[in-house]
Amino acid sequence: MDVMPLLLLVAGSAAIAAAGRRTPVPAPLLLVAVGLAVSYVPGVPEYTLDPHVVLPLILPPLLHTAATDSSYLDLRAQLRPVALLSVGYVLFATFAVGWAAYLIVPGLPLTAALVLGAVVAPPDAVAATAIARRVGLPSRITTILQGESLVNDATAITAYRVALAAAIGEGATWAGGIGEFLIAAIGGIGVGLVLMVPIHWLRTHLKEPLLQNTLSLLIPFVAYAVAEQVHASGVLAVVVVALYLGHRAWEVDFATRLQETAVWKMVAFVLESTVFALIGLQLPVVLRGLGEYEGLDAAWYAVAIFLVVVVTRFVWVYPATFLPGMLSARIREREGSPSGKSAFIISWAGMRGVVSLAIAFSIPVTVHGGEPFPGRNLILFLTFTTVIGTLVVQGLTLPPLIRLLKLPGRDLQAETLAEANAQAQASRAAERRLDELLSDERNALPGPLADRLRAVLERRRNAVWERLGQPNPVTGETADDTYRRLAGEMISAEREVFVKLRNGRYIDDEMLRTLLRRLDLEEAAAYREAT
Repeated sequence: MDVMPLLLLVAGSAAIAAAGRRTPVPAPLLLVAVGLAVSYVPGVPEYTLDPHVVLPLILPPLLHTAATDSSYLDLRAQLRPVALLSVGYVLFATFAVGWAAYLIVPGLPLTAALVLGAVVAPPDAVAATAIARRVGLPSRITTILQGESLVNDATAITAYRVALAAAIGEGATWAGGIGEFLIAAIGGIGVGLVLMVPIHWLRTHLKEPLLQNTLSLLIPFVAYAVAEQVHASGVLAVVVVALYLGHRAWEVDFATRLQETAVWKMVAFVLESTVFALIGLQLPVVLRGLGEYEGLDAAWYAVAIFLVVVVTRFVWVYPATFLPGMLSARIREREGSPSGKSAFIISWAGMRGVVSLAIAFSIPVTVHGGEPFPGRNLILFLTFTTVIGTLVVQGLTLPPLIRLLKLPGRDLQAETLAEANAQAQASRAAERRLDELLSDERNALPGPLADRLRAVLERRRNAVWERLGQPNPVTGETADDTYRRLAGEMISAEREVFVKLRNGRYIDDEMLRTLLRRLDLEEAAAYREAT
């Protein structure tokens, strides 16, 4: 097996994503654009999306990171809009896009058109989260988009299986489709509920951070595989387990959390970068198989389906946003009056991604009778153009639209004030506990060490309040910026001395690593106190 193309893909994707952080263009869009351009460079290997790799090996960790970074409480508070989008909208889009494709493309059977509808129905978890982080959407909109993208893949995959069964001649009824959907959904949630408690127990009882992080990396794959093994939704199983673990992450020891955060950030960065680059690299594969649909006809179909996908989301989101409040006084009291600007942004933030392409590539080449699957290559092409169209058109225009609509962003001042109040309450509790401990003769400490504990506590309490203060008139730095910079300079001076001592053979490398590790932790603590 030649691993060089894979290494080039990962390394190139990471480099482009890193460069994208220094440009105004969101990294996902830059990766797709570079992938499109590179796909026709002579000598570049041909990369084909394998659904047997994407769905069980790439999708679970991406869903896991998105779910653990989400808020279970926020998602629960927005359960109604999330459910309307992740289930209702996906099913609506499946039928609306499928029916439109059936009318637009001559000779395309309705069953094959519904397969296309299911394939392009779900907005992408990675795209939605990446764009939302970059443009700084209000927290409620971000929660709704994240919640939708966590669950909608399960709805789309189930709808795809039902439509595919009808298209290849296995026979599928509405009742059977609804039953399969309910079994997959309930089964996936059930598997997640069964797994989440023992997995969390194991995480809290393993004492070695390396073992805990190894388990952490296995969790999404195990949850997905177990659910799929019993013909339930692996997507929902992963999401349920990850939400529970994220909600109770405070019960895991600090060393595990430090390592786990770094490990999962690296995993998410590599996978997200590779996934978006892969989308662009699919162009030659998709175009090569178009056959009878080449030329202006294919271009017209692509534009038409893209427009249907965009319009369909507006058609669903606006009634789903305003009608519940109009029909229910309880919803009006709980959620207030919905904003037309928010509804517009949610409607426009419907980028499609790698899951749609992976599902499309899993369409079989033939039906049960041995005949070619009707319109398979066209479905691949229309999926590809829809994914690219939504990522480029909607992804590029979303930031200026938010600025144009003057959508209120996060209130950083209010968030800092809430953080300061929370820290003050926690510090008072810690101070009371320290007094209780020091009153016991078994915990007797010399005065300087006891004062050091109190000083650390005081510094932590004051750090957040200092962020609300005026910046330095000379440097423009806030007090916490100056504190962090000075702490870093002091630690750098110590680090240089340790290295000189090692180079002079006064200490060995093992001692150097121990001393540097201690400085690293102190530097991390100084950074956390000031942010």
